[in-house]
Amino acid sequence: MKFTLTWLHEHLDTNASLDAIVEALTRVGLEVEGVENPGEKLAAFKVAKVLSAERHPQADKLQVLSVDAGDGPMQVVCGAPNAREGLVGVFGAPGAYVPGSDITLKVAEIRGVVSNGMMCSTRELELGDDHDGIIELPADAPVGTPYPDYAGLNDPVIDVSVTPNKQDCMGVRGIARDLAAAGLGTLKPLKVDAVTGTGEGPQVGTDDPEACPAFFGQSVSGVTNGAAPAWMQARLKAIGQKPISALVDITNYVMFDLGRPLHVYDRATLTGRLVARKARDGEQVLALNGKTYTLDATMTVIADEAQVHDIGGIMGGEHSGASDTTTDVLIECAYFDPDHIARTGQKLGLTSDARQRFERGVDPAFLDDGIAIAARLITEICGGTASQVTRAGTPPVEARSIAYDPARAETLGGLAVAPDRQKAILESLGFTVSPDWQVGVPSWRRDVEGYPDLVEEVIRIEGIDNVPSTPLERLPGVAKPTATPEQKLERRVRRAAAARGLDEAVTWSFLSEAEAAPFGGGRWSLANPISEDLKVMRPTLLAGLLSATARNLKRGQQSVRLFEVGRRYLADAERPTLGVILAGNARPRGWRGGKAAGFDAFDAKAEALALLVAAGAPVDNLQVFGEAGDAWHPGQSGTLRLGPKTVLAAFGMVHPIVLKAFDLDGAVAGVELYLDAIPPKRATGFMRPAYAPPALQAVTRDFAFLVPADLAADALVRAVKGADKAAITAARLFDVFTGAGVEDGKKSLAVEITLQPSAKSFTDEELKAVADKVVAASAKLGGVLRG
Repeated sequence: MKFTLTWLHEHLDTNASLDAIVEALTRVGLEVEGVENPGEKLAAFKVAKVLSAERHPQADKLQVLSVDAGDGPMQVVCGAPNAREGLVGVFGAPGAYVPGSDITLKVAEIRGVVSNGMMCSTRELELGDDHDGIIELPADAPVGTPYPDYAGLNDPVIDVSVTPNKQDCMGVRGIARDLAAAGLGTLKPLKVDAVTGTGEGPQVGTDDPEACPAFFGQSVSGVTNGAAPAWMQARLKAIGQKPISALVDITNYVMFDLGRPLHVYDRATLTGRLVARKARDGEQVLALNGKTYTLDATMTVIADEAQVHDIGGIMGGEHSGASDTTTDVLIECAYFDPDHIARTGQKLGLTSDARQRFERGVDPAFLDDGIAIAARLITEICGGTASQVTRAGTPPVEARSIAYDPARAETLGGLAVAPDRQKAILESLGFTVSPDWQVGVPSWRRDVEGYPDLVEEVIRIEGIDNVPSTPLERLPGVAKPTATPEQKLERRVRRAAAARGLDEAVTWSFLSEAEAAPFGGGRWSLANPISEDLKVMRPTLLAGLLSATARNLKRGQQSVRLFEVGRRYLADAERPTLGVILAGNARPRGWRGGKAAGFDAFDAKAEALALLVAAGAPVDNLQVFGEAGDAWHPGQSGTLRLGPKTVLAAFGMVHPIVLKAFDLDGAVAGVELYLDAIPPKRATGFMRPAYAPPALQAVTRDFAFLVPADLAADALVRAVKGADKAAITAARLFDVFTGAGVEDGKKSLAVEITLQPSAKSFTDEELKAVADKVVAASAKLGGVLRG
């Protein structure tokens, strides 16, 4: 919401400085996003008079002007067709920056004639689109005066962010009311001078009372639709609105000034009665933005007997809008239900200044005043004769009151405010307060429903900075832990990942459809995303990490080790997950290792196992299964499972097709830990008995087996370890060999086993018995002990 300082003074009688106003706006909850003075960039331009104009000796379309800007005659070469002796315009001297042309003026020679600066057009000063000639000012404009001072451009523009619950501040008057309540002045009375209508009012009505409870209309005949007054155009331009015509500009001005959207129809385009009704499925309307919208039966439109003219409360139609030839108009001032407006706007993907106000909730009691103000402006600016007002339907104006206890400001808001002060604050905001503290809610405050809202109003105006910081009461003794087991698990794996040298990343929970596609697409998409790049809820953490990896590598990072703890959003639920990406160099080049080495699937597996250990997963019982899925490289990926169904992690190399989608070159390894699949610890007792070091020394034995080439080494290690669970405490693979001495279709796997005696040392016979069991276990998998 933008407005100028002068515009604010139309409603607020104040001597407060701009800085004080800006501070107070933010203090009362209207956060100031920026303040800009449009006159500052034009400070170097002055009002100047053309003393003489002669034809350029070397160019028919150029003139050599003698210009006086208060410092004596200056020679200027000008090509404007309206440049002539006696014209008063705007002059920029050498050194002035021209914002519309993005140039800094300097003394230049044009076709052999020296030019000292330029006479400017409105486009060159970014004051309009006219570039057919230079600016023409009244003959009595004071020569030498800075142009911003003369044109009133030194009027700061304030931009505030209005929260959805502050619908009353979607107009300058509502903002002025809040500032007056904050002590920065007095709210001026609103002048409502109704036009005395003659003749019968227009035929308007509402056939959709649920969505449009009230529709007021008034005709004005014999208007002349020219340009709006300069003061009105200046205010609209200052807030970024393009002046169109007097009739259109009046409706826009009333909307921004008072928060009351209006619409003006050209009566010559209407046929019969104009009503608010439900659209028919498939009806279409060409809106003022030049786009055609297809409507359905849930939407409310303004239509006559022939066609639809308006998407009710959102945007008018191009067919019936006011034009230069309009002579008779119908002013629409209606109340639209906020929920209906919001749903229609979302379905059509259409937003407008009117929609922003109606869906927040405009003042339902302001229809008579709104149409009166609009009719007065039209008759004063455009002439014409007004009819009587036709009032169809009943606006939802219901008296609302809330029982209030002033003590709640302290008990709920944390700030003790005297009752008299609270009463003054509420009354300054438009509330009424009876002696027994029944507070009447003004019609423009749809957001106030109960006493907490009244507390908020009191604290907001009194100053939330005045609320003292008070610690919460704490029970004596040691505080009880509040973290859930799930939160504790996430903390453990986050710390473990960081301790292993991984850098934590925090990426968006939303992806583009293109980023989600390599992972099978997302199951949940936003119907109205803030951006198409943030539309799909992520099915994997790897997508965001891959994007971050690509950015880092393109900026010269040699080794990227990223992790993230977050949620995946699947069809059935959201799943807590830890994702890891390893890219670039695992080891830099050096005199010991030679060339730099990249990451491989075994690096990913090592990270997965280490993090599962930190998470408390039973790593010794895990089984390694084959390929992890379509997003992973076949033959270079796997899963870690408890049994065939419970997948705790996926690891390996990311598929090249996925890397291409994220503009990544080279090999990239990754891990996904599924935290909700990790078995939780028992609520009571211990998972295992206390550790007691063995009294006897362990024994190690090595076995080398010839096994089928397609046998997974993990299967052999698990089989060997389970050959004698009482004696064998550990088994690990330490060598894989193929080549000379190993027949085709076979490979050699060497396994080291650890045997731990308990009561007494092993005898040779006992060791041989264990060895026989190991050989027998391998034989079940097709293994043969190598000689």
